[in-house]
Amino acid sequence: MIEVHQLTKRYGPFVAVDGLSFSVAAGEIIGFLGPNGAGKSTTMKMLSCYLPATSGGASVAGFDIFHQSHAVRSQLGYLPENCPLYPEMKVTEYLDFRGRLRRMSRAERRSRIATVLDKCWLASVSGRLIGHLSKGFRQRVGLADALLHDPKVLILDEPTVGLDPTQIRETRKLITDLAGKHTVMLSTHILPEVEAVCSRLIVIAGGRVVAQGTPAELRDGRSAGRLLAEIKGTPDAVLAAVRAVPGVTSAAATHDHAGWVTVAISAPADLRETIIRSTLAAGLPLREMRSEKQTLEEFFVSVTAQQAVARDSVGGAA
Repeated sequence: MIEVHQLTKRYGPFVAVDGLSFSVAAGEIIGFLGPNGAGKSTTMKMLSCYLPATSGGASVAGFDIFHQSHAVRSQLGYLPENCPLYPEMKVTEYLDFRGRLRRMSRAERRSRIATVLDKCWLASVSGRLIGHLSKGFRQRVGLADALLHDPKVLILDEPTVGLDPTQIRETRKLITDLAGKHTVMLSTHILPEVEAVCSRLIVIAGGRVVAQGTPAELRDGRSAGRLLAEIKGTPDAVLAAVRAVPGVTSAAATHDHAGWVTVAISAPADLRETIIRSTLAAGLPLREMRSEKQTLEEFFVSVTAQQAVARDSVGGAA
């Protein structure tokens, strides 16, 4: 449904998007992640035909963004991070205006406006001026506009900005319900939101794709293997027993007043049995040991930090 090949955007010597390539299948909900300045919004603006690409190419719903931009727009609903609205218009008036711009018939406009008002929880403010609405309600008007023509593809840039917790939960449910019938590309900095609604993630940094996969694949694929153990003894004795195990790369300990030491252990493999034998041989009772998985937040920070270091080193070498 979305195909991107070596998509690049330059502003003079500055490369905002650097040869991006990825694909999104029909019906998928994709999380499009990256730190500020990574090129996410620029990419989405190119896919929505708002910005021209410098080189490379992309297609949306089978239409080329360079040569068939009007057809792309007809199949696409786009919610930018800062949604531009007409504050002097009422909500239904604005949606009707947007429907007429899309050449929707009167009957189609009435039907779709009623549908999106209900889906986006706007019925109670449908007759109010947009300029008198809160930021959260204005965001929902933008989402209703993106859904108005029932597009095949939705590109949502920070769709829950300004919403309260209940509205965020309902928006997540709405996005999840869109899967199958619509293809959704979702950009957000709220990582629990990504895990809640996205089937696959694309992570970019420095204008390049640095990782792709399901949330579980990304967490597990980069996790170095961490263990937490509760062992009775002095911190020095516990750390000595743990660090004596071949393969342990690091260990750090904290202790409580009852004599139990909690030690965080990093190792490239599962060394639980070996560590248990080592601590028991040292006469140190072990109360608990468990494996910890890397969180999506930790993965995101580590992979984007690695990319930043690599980019800086290349810049320094140049």
